[in-house]
Amino acid sequence: MNWLQTNRRTAVIVGLTLLLPILLYLNALLGLLSMRQEYQADIARQTPRIARLQGLIDHQAQLQQSAELVDREIVSLVYPVEEDRAAVAARLQKDVRQILVEAGLSVSNSQVLPVREVELFDYIGLKVTVTGTIDSLDAALSALSGYTPLLMIESMEVWPNATRQRKGEPQAQSLSASLQLLSLRAAQ
Repeated sequence: MNWLQTNRRTAVIVGLTLLLPILLYLNALLGLLSMRQEYQADIARQTPRIARLQGLIDHQAQLQQSAELVDREIVSLVYPVEEDRAAVAARLQKDVRQILVEAGLSVSNSQVLPVREVELFDYIGLKVTVTGTIDSLDAALSALSGYTPLLMIESMEVWPNATRQRKGEPQAQSLSASLQLLSLRAAQ
């Protein structure tokens, strides 16, 4: 102890010299501990991904069969990619007009709308204006629901027409309707 009191400056230099390696050691130790925590967090984030991938590998055959089934269903619901857009639109317009006339409606206007390209499909639109009775419209909508490939009604506006009632005849309400129809064509 006597030496420390007499050589205070030397004792401070020796103490700082010993303290520096201890601080470096603690810094390295804390750095390694934080790296370990980061790696454990990465492993924890990867575990669910690995489990999902393992599940995909384990059920690959089932997923392949399901994808093939979906592809077959899509083929039955959309026009094939081999068919020309204009030809599909013209045939769709002709078929829809025929369905509406057979249901008892009078088609006053029909026009093919511009084709919209959305992801894997071409949206082929058709706007049709018809007149007739509510029963005819109901029959036409039922016939359109059975049309294949799938034909969807995007919008429909219906309004009554003014009619004159003749004596002795039952009054049938005449109406006009504007239908915007949509069918899909595979783009790829």
